[in-house]
Amino acid sequence: MRLRLSTLTATAALMVFAAPVLAQTAPPPHFPADLSPAGVRAADDHLALEEVEGTEAMAFVRASNEASLAALTGDPRYETYRAEAFDILSSTARIPGPSFLADGIGNFWQDATNPKGVWRRTTLDSYRTDAPEWETLIDVDALSRAEGKDWVWKGARCLAPDETRCLISLSEGGKDAVVVREFDTTTKTFVEDGFILPEGKHRLEWVDVDTLLVATDFGAGTLTESGYPFIVKRLKRGQALADATEVYRGDIADGGYGVSPSVFRDGAGAIQAVLVNRPLDTFRSETWRLTGGTVVKLNLPERVAIHGVTGSQLVFGVDQDWRWQTQDIASGALMAVPLDLLSPGTETVISNADTTVFLPTDRQSIQDVAVFDDRVVATVLDNVRGRVMVFQNRGEFGWPQTAIEVPENVAVSLGDSSRSSGRQFYSVQGFLTPATLSLANIETAASEPIKSGPALFDASTHVVEQFEATSTDGTKIPYFLVRPKDAAMDGSTPTILFGYGGFQVSFPPAYKPEMGKLWLENGGAFVQANIRGGGEFGPAWHQAALRENRQRAFDDLAAVARDLETRGVTSPRRLGIYGRSNGGVLTSVAITQHPELYNAAVIESPLIDMLRYQDLPAGASWIGEYGDPRIPGDAEFISRYSAYQLLRPEVDYPRAYITTNTRDDRVHPGHARKFAARLADQGHDHLYYEETSGGHSNDADPVANARRWARHYTYLSQQLMD
Repeated sequence: MRLRLSTLTATAALMVFAAPVLAQTAPPPHFPADLSPAGVRAADDHLALEEVEGTEAMAFVRASNEASLAALTGDPRYETYRAEAFDILSSTARIPGPSFLADGIGNFWQDATNPKGVWRRTTLDSYRTDAPEWETLIDVDALSRAEGKDWVWKGARCLAPDETRCLISLSEGGKDAVVVREFDTTTKTFVEDGFILPEGKHRLEWVDVDTLLVATDFGAGTLTESGYPFIVKRLKRGQALADATEVYRGDIADGGYGVSPSVFRDGAGAIQAVLVNRPLDTFRSETWRLTGGTVVKLNLPERVAIHGVTGSQLVFGVDQDWRWQTQDIASGALMAVPLDLLSPGTETVISNADTTVFLPTDRQSIQDVAVFDDRVVATVLDNVRGRVMVFQNRGEFGWPQTAIEVPENVAVSLGDSSRSSGRQFYSVQGFLTPATLSLANIETAASEPIKSGPALFDASTHVVEQFEATSTDGTKIPYFLVRPKDAAMDGSTPTILFGYGGFQVSFPPAYKPEMGKLWLENGGAFVQANIRGGGEFGPAWHQAALRENRQRAFDDLAAVARDLETRGVTSPRRLGIYGRSNGGVLTSVAITQHPELYNAAVIESPLIDMLRYQDLPAGASWIGEYGDPRIPGDAEFISRYSAYQLLRPEVDYPRAYITTNTRDDRVHPGHARKFAARLADQGHDHLYYEETSGGHSNDADPVANARRWARHYTYLSQQLMD
């Protein structure tokens, strides 16, 4: 009989492991003898799987894929799930996501006919109709065929105000790294001898039609250890990258996601300010202003989110308590401060009322922000429920606010905005309510619905509730439960628990049609846990689970799982968890710390080996979130939860499904591969599948994405419904 371990802890100094079932036990078989990088490496018997396309690694992928596909696609439910998911992902009844493009509306669209997608445009009047007349600008399927490339659309950046010249980003296979080409929307062709950037993780902005600001790989020694740029150059039309003029330089030791320029313009397209963000780590940064040929560091907190410029004022959110001039600014506040007053040596004093746009309560947070010439629009989460507010710049009279009315218990997100016309797209949706797209006039705060998404599954059988669980330290953790109305509260309902808990990312209610069709319609329940590490209650909610406090996020998820069992919603036999990316840290830790709580785990595109994550690109960019394993103190607290090192052969883990993507250049596939390989070494039943295209975002095409969802829900059905 195998023993289930719970709340596994470790101290590197004493190497003592404690758990409720096993009071004292030896370290796991592959726990490093010491936590230095060399010691961690020496204890790792699967380093070969870190070679993205290495011979041993790809042999492992092929063998694993064959076994997993046999178990999943051989299930009679798989083909039904795949067809249903594809119908949803390729439905022509979906709302075409709009962006303002000059005087019209642009949209990127994928369906069964155009799986790679088309970038197209129409007029606003035509867009309002049920059958807009679209004009194709770029057909990505045709471009891929013509060039023999697996192109994936990654967006267009167009030069205001006429927006006829655009920088098009294309990824081969879905990677974050892109090639950039200049496109002319009047001729609908790529510009001959236009701006072209080779594949890279670029940060770029238009200055004028003949000038770009570019941060990219300029050659040897111009990228940080995370693989991101730290130099900004001015690139003129016709210049080679090597000949561009340097305008700002950070440092090769910088953390985060690389230095990035921002050019802020008013509604007429005139430049208001040019700023450069220099990240020091994942969340701390410096903000520099470029004026003429000089750069000046602005007096801003290191934890700050820049949103734009209105008039002469910089609009930003502060993610830490901040003392500015004579003011004490609380973390989470939305501010608007004259740019000139943020320069060093400024002595003019201005009051809180003039600079504070909005100060959230402890159960609120600012989410999306759009900046106009004399107003600011923001979405506010209030106990994880969405609101839309318009704040008017009244100078010495402060920032009066007007609410745009939205339904209760929904998620609200801002879409694109037109600064020149004062219009803002926004959408509302709920777990059981398809999205409604509206267009607001920000001067009057009046809005009109433009389009309503179709009901893509039968929601009449379910109900949405919000509860709170009590975590280990007494903190109340909110979560949403979507369950069958007639569910017997006897622990028998198959339930998926989703969590993320990192990077200040919030998860309010959202319409998830694939989940609704493939899971809810089949009698399942879905739970979304708003655990610490997210941004639901502002910066403090996120920072409560940073670095040495990461265990709080794991405790929060376990508390929700136990609360579901206490309420009779589900039971460990019927409870599964799902998480991806940072959520892969969460789910892998969940099954190693609390295998007794779950019977399924979908661990997708995950971070798992947290003692080597900094060496797997682009891991070092997240040191501000997790800590640096190369520092002994950091390695000690990370070692207490890093699931790859803590697996034990004698523990009865749930049969996990681990999946990732070969072309994922954001979270290295080595994490997932090594975890699956060690599970196999120790004799634990599991499934591993690796997709070979699509990247971290899984945005290659609806055909591949339908297969992905079908695999997920086939596995979950096997584990929780059978």
